[in-house]
Amino acid sequence: MAVLVGLGTLASCDSKLDVSNPNQQTTATFGNDVESLEENVIAAYNHIRMEGTYARVGYTLDVCRGDEVWNSSQVWYMPFDDLNAPFTDEIGQWSWRDWYYTINVCNYTITRCGEDNSVLSETMKRIKGQMLFLRGLAYYNLTGYYQNPILITDYNTYSTLDGLYGTNSTYDEAWDQVEKDFAEAMTLLPSRDAGGQWALGRATNGAAAGYYARALMMRHKYSEALAVLKDIIGGKYGHYELMKNYGDNFREGSAYENNAESLFEIQYLDYGSQGTDDEWTPVNTSPNATQGHAVESNFGPGDMGGWADLSASPWLYQLFKSEKTTSGSLDPRLYWTIGTYEPEWDGFEYGNVCYTVPMTADAPVVTNNNNGGLPIAKNTNLRTGLYDKVVTGLHCGINLRMMRYSDVLLRAAECENEVNGPTQQAIDWINQVRNRAGLADLKLADFSGNADKLFEQIANVERPKEFGCEFGRGFDLVRWGFFYSADRLQQIKEHGTFRRTNDKTRVKEAVSYSEVGVDPELKSSYDSWIQGHEFFPIYQGTLNDNPNLQGNSANKSESNADKLYGPVHPVVKL
Repeated sequence: MAVLVGLGTLASCDSKLDVSNPNQQTTATFGNDVESLEENVIAAYNHIRMEGTYARVGYTLDVCRGDEVWNSSQVWYMPFDDLNAPFTDEIGQWSWRDWYYTINVCNYTITRCGEDNSVLSETMKRIKGQMLFLRGLAYYNLTGYYQNPILITDYNTYSTLDGLYGTNSTYDEAWDQVEKDFAEAMTLLPSRDAGGQWALGRATNGAAAGYYARALMMRHKYSEALAVLKDIIGGKYGHYELMKNYGDNFREGSAYENNAESLFEIQYLDYGSQGTDDEWTPVNTSPNATQGHAVESNFGPGDMGGWADLSASPWLYQLFKSEKTTSGSLDPRLYWTIGTYEPEWDGFEYGNVCYTVPMTADAPVVTNNNNGGLPIAKNTNLRTGLYDKVVTGLHCGINLRMMRYSDVLLRAAECENEVNGPTQQAIDWINQVRNRAGLADLKLADFSGNADKLFEQIANVERPKEFGCEFGRGFDLVRWGFFYSADRLQQIKEHGTFRRTNDKTRVKEAVSYSEVGVDPELKSSYDSWIQGHEFFPIYQGTLNDNPNLQGNSANKSESNADKLYGPVHPVVKL
């Protein structure tokens, strides 16, 4: 009797014990409903805010790869600024690591959604569309940085070691995948207008279209990109417009972020609403995360508590100073890009301030106390009037606007010029951006059928002044082929020349590459460029872990001259 009672008791407990622990989910128990997949979407967005994606290194590596910025600390980022990073430098692996975390989450969700989009509900279409966009964004960055990443697009691939240890893709295969993801995302996502409140901070079909055009341009597919960019301008993917105040693109707070000019931006909590714990890696998670970025810490002047690592180039400053507005004043974009003292700023915005601390002609601020440098104001609070110093670490709450409508206009002008030569339409698109800054209109007659000259205007005047010290210049130098043309390489050597000095009176001076080697304070980042190192090497530790993976052109210091997708525009004097 006792045995029977005991067996009956055990049997009656079976159904009560057969439960899933919500804190120990597996791939078999998680992701079978909309709610859990929505959690994955949130996780993927969180991963693009990590150190190796956009919170610091993933953003600033491309900034210092460009010719608008130099390494004022002469320590941190040094090999990446000098374009000769060894494959043993672990910093270069952080972007690889963090973007693959993002891809992993995206692949899991996309695989759960299935291949037939026609059977998906509107909610599921939005889920899949966002994950396709974020995976496309991940591979956009991986290909632009590492040239030959591993392509993994099905979560089931991870079930075997052969799938886990993938091989390199070719450069073309990687860009094909990026284009495919963005193109499909365009068909699944709503516009920012149709998405309403939901769309604020999320990927929309406008964001996917904008990045699709960018990906097409990486391989000089100008006709295809132009059609997409025209559709964005025409409102097919929602309404976008330039903000009247350029500075509104670089301020913290709901009054400015996710504005009418922004196609896509990375969401960070305003400083006053953050937690206390820095999350530097995807596995260093905390319920009290700050949820801010450290780009400001890298840009911030040492005297204001910043890490004083990166400074604007003298070339960029002189470019701003070379053209006044129609009213005879300075280009307002200079105020928001470079933190210099200018007499004219006394009555402009927050005046001559550096983190609310007044600057004077006799007391300018430099980035680094040892090596000088022009402080970068963009994506920092140097000019916002909010804080009196840099709060270092992952604390800056300014959303990083990764694609703005001004980029659509200038890219459309570039594509139009490539396809049809200088046209009034191309000039009109450029003038929209110039008019916002108060600059005089360009005239078609000034370019007299010379596509090379209009390209020069776009590449080395309009884009640097509009996007100076933002992510993307390094991608541009690669896609334009500037490293593999003698006159273009010489040009970026000129742009990348800077003075290392603690004499604050000299940091604004125009400098000449011809004096490098004569004046011991002068240096050019591009003098140390090694062929193939326009990309970053795949970290040796990663190669050791994966026997199927090989190094890229940077690992081998091999030329990419034969991999250009079209002729390089010659330098034209404007």
